[in-house]
Amino acid sequence: MSFPTKEERNLCWGARDRYWECLNKHGIKEKDTEGLCADIRKLYEKSCSTQWVKHFDRKRSYLQFKEKIEKHGYEPLDERSAEH
Repeated sequence: MSFPTKEERNLCWGARDRYWECLNKHGIKEKDTEGLCADIRKLYEKSCSTQWVKHFDRKRSYLQFKEKIEKHGYEPLDERSAEH
């Protein structure tokens, strides 16, 4: 496995940032492979390794979850849910 060069990392991060900006602009929460941001997603996937794409997709989901918790708090599980 070869490590990406600084130029390759910058290209990947730039593509990721453009993709995330598109998702945010259009209020899209999940990954977009066929909609408004699909072309940018293809460039993102082409610019980054598969492992990086998976990592960044999970990171975006986590950041959205974290923001939701910070803004709205959380609802604890009820006792019946916790038992099962």
